[in-house]
Amino acid sequence: MPDFNIHPRIIDIPAVSWDALAPEQPFMRHAYLAALEETGCVGEGTGWHPLHATLWDGGTLLAAMPLYLKQHSWGEYVFDWAWAEAFERHGIEYYPKALCAVPFTPVPGTRLLGSDQHARALLAQVLAFCREQGLSSLHLLFPEARDLALGESLGMQRRESLQFHWHSGGESDFDGFLARLNHEKRKKIRQERRKLMEAGVSLRWLEGAAITPEHWAFMERCYRRTYALHGSSPYLNLDFFRQLGAQLPEHCVLMLAERDARPIAASLMLRDGEALYGRYWGAVEHVPGLHFEACYYQGIAYAIARGLRRFEGGAQGEHKLARGMEAVRTYSLHWIADRSFADAIGRYLEREREGVGAAIDELQERSPFKAQAPAVEPDGG
Repeated sequence: MPDFNIHPRIIDIPAVSWDALAPEQPFMRHAYLAALEETGCVGEGTGWHPLHATLWDGGTLLAAMPLYLKQHSWGEYVFDWAWAEAFERHGIEYYPKALCAVPFTPVPGTRLLGSDQHARALLAQVLAFCREQGLSSLHLLFPEARDLALGESLGMQRRESLQFHWHSGGESDFDGFLARLNHEKRKKIRQERRKLMEAGVSLRWLEGAAITPEHWAFMERCYRRTYALHGSSPYLNLDFFRQLGAQLPEHCVLMLAERDARPIAASLMLRDGEALYGRYWGAVEHVPGLHFEACYYQGIAYAIARGLRRFEGGAQGEHKLARGMEAVRTYSLHWIADRSFADAIGRYLEREREGVGAAIDELQERSPFKAQAPAVEPDGG
């Protein structure tokens, strides 16, 4: 029978064994998760305590999943604050809870590494571990379809939400993308981009080793300023960004905005062979339209130029619809130990799923895309 283990540090799991099971997507790579721990973004004092779960056959890793003991619900992007409050009102402890996720990363993808059989066996062991430890719940965030099915087969409850993604229509350049939009949206985007050029702002892409320590320092400054403007503290630090650039340079893309030969904004995105993932943004001075350009239009242009099939613009934001993105469902899985709360949450999730379905139907009716794209029009179109 395979051996089940819990690891308080991901470096206790050989990187070569983990990555042999991991997808190309950067967020589940051993180096990415290790960077979060080694730079103090998760671990002691953060409310994120690593408890990574594995299944072994001798020295062979059969299955693995990133697992954390959480003392709060920050940095998850699947909001369960109301559940925690309900537990508290009834005198039941909600925290700590168990969480399978990539910290601070609302990007859908593989969460259970290994074959279907071994991944399901590992998840069953983790559920048993949560029961034995008396934890209130286990949550698995942004899983792929296979993981979703495995979790539901073990009695976990499905939750639905939505994000906004751009999908390639086979266009060869940004004008080809614009040609897919209706007249109103196309004209608005061209006007926004023209005003930015008239303001003297230019943007360029930096990839991999071209992102220097100075670029990372500026990116972190912008990122920190964005959080400060919203009255909150950032989850990540400069050491993490620099380690990310050193360990996974092939996945890093920095959109750098400049005016008068100096940087004024930056948008960090990560990529793999299929998709580009929008992550962090910030600016040291306000320029109208710069956020849309750096975070959305440049991402779409980059994805087209590099032949990527998809650009994920990040969590929330119906304004992304007008920027050429479409609403897609995202998922999470939840196991609640208390039977009465599990039943109540199950009824809530059923109603919520109906609401998400209705919202997606409505958003599809407001799609910025035409049914049939015409030939590219001149800039005045």
